Formats: sequence, C-alpha cells, structure tokens
Amino acid sequence: MRKYELLYIIRPSVDEEAKKALIERFNNVITENGGTVEKTTDMGKRRFAYEINKMREGHYVLLNIVAEPKAILETERLMKISDDVVRQMTTKDER
Repeated sequence: MRKYELLYIIRPSVDEEAKKALIERFNNVITENGGTVEKTTDMGKRRFAYEINKMREGHYVLLNIVAEPKAILETERLMKISDDVVRQMTTKDER
C-alpha cells in the first residue's frame, strides 16, 4: 500500500451539513476499498487564483491516505461525477 495526499475543492454554496456528509462519503469509499484515511484536514474556504466554473472560492479538503491504487481510482471517479466537487488532485506522498 502507498501513501497519497488527496486534495479536493467543494463548491462554496454547499452548506455545512452537506459538506460534512460529502467528506464522510469519500472517506468511506477509501475504507471500503481497503485503504485507510490517516488524516482529514478541512482547510476552510479559500479564494481561487482564477475563476473556475463561474466560482471565485471553494472549501478545500486534504486527505492523507494509505491505500492501493484501485481505492484512489474509485475515489477520483466518484469525485469527477459529483457536482459538488470543483477540482481534485491526488499525489503520492514520498515522505
């Protein structure tokens, strides 16, 4: 299993309860596929450097994950389908 960092941005119009549910949903996808979420960091609402889909800001969430690549692929697939996720990026944690 490898370590990954997964950063994703949630639409700013999503309310607090829906945001927590979305974070929990993606954490569950990782654990259901054999991975573990070591740390979830809600970085709060931040302003974008440029406009994305007519939005100027979003809620940033950072996950530190230990998982197989299939868990990451499934999570990314679901994030791409979700209308509430503006952007997502996964990187290998080499530390």
